[in-house]
Amino acid sequence: MTRLFLLVLVASVAQADVTVERHDGHIDVAIDGKPFTSYIYEGYRKPILFPVLGPGGIAMTRSWPMVDGVTGEPHDHPHHESIWFTHGIVNGVDFWASHPTSPKADRKANNRIQHAEVVTAEGGREGVIETSNRWLTADDAHVCSDTLRVMFGGDEKTRWIDYFITIHADHGPVTFGDTKEGAMGLRVPVQLQIKNLEGSKGAAGHCVNSEGLRDADAWGKPARWVSYWGPINGTTVGLAMLDHPSNLRHPTHWHARDYGLLAANPFGLHDFTGAKQGSGDHTIPAGGTLPLHYRMVFFEGDAEAADVESIWRGWTAADAAGKAAR
Repeated sequence: MTRLFLLVLVASVAQADVTVERHDGHIDVAIDGKPFTSYIYEGYRKPILFPVLGPGGIAMTRSWPMVDGVTGEPHDHPHHESIWFTHGIVNGVDFWASHPTSPKADRKANNRIQHAEVVTAEGGREGVIETSNRWLTADDAHVCSDTLRVMFGGDEKTRWIDYFITIHADHGPVTFGDTKEGAMGLRVPVQLQIKNLEGSKGAAGHCVNSEGLRDADAWGKPARWVSYWGPINGTTVGLAMLDHPSNLRHPTHWHARDYGLLAANPFGLHDFTGAKQGSGDHTIPAGGTLPLHYRMVFFEGDAEAADVESIWRGWTAADAAGKAAR
């Protein structure tokens, strides 16, 4: 990665003016005065980011189940709520797929990640939201906690979200179990799906990972990043999720489905590789932590035009340089 590219990247991000506004139950984020996303921490089983508007104001995640009636959208997997982090086996508890009948039903009817506190919510050259959350079972048993730092930035053609989550084993040891159902999730809009599901129309997307595997072949494979793209309202737009080198078992495996789920998952080794059941288990000792760091990028064009590999290299190089400077 050249020094010139890093300078251009930093300059591009520096052009953005990010505003962050707190409201009851959610925090709105805008880039140069244009809506980007909202961090929603009340009304759902876990904190989510919705809507997510890319360059040109184009919706970059599925609207359902938060909003109904969007033409062509499928109504499968109601727990796929735009952008979120959960997992399917945490000390034997399913925080991924269990859900009330209605997404806005009583959260105490099920396992949930309950908002505890907003620590920081501020704008500037980058936006920053910091929160803390409790992972609770349906009967209110406290499994673990997390601290979350979400950062936002971009420019006229690209927008990005940095997602730092640290799991705290503050109520005894915590085991994230070996299952494909997790963990850093994003559900693409129907136009970026590779194929239609029953009830959906308009899938015209493609997928590629950092190893060059495309579409359905990218499922379960380890990679530095995975990107989806497709035409929306006559414009080709794309998105990518990037796995940080500091993460557990980098490069991570991806629960990247042709129907539009994109999830980074370092735990599901049995499902993804055929390894012995339990091979992907990861236990955080009592009092310990598990930090994870991902970036989501939203851009014009396809993965090649956006040069996602250069984005990944620039992101990790800039992060390493920042840590060295500190």
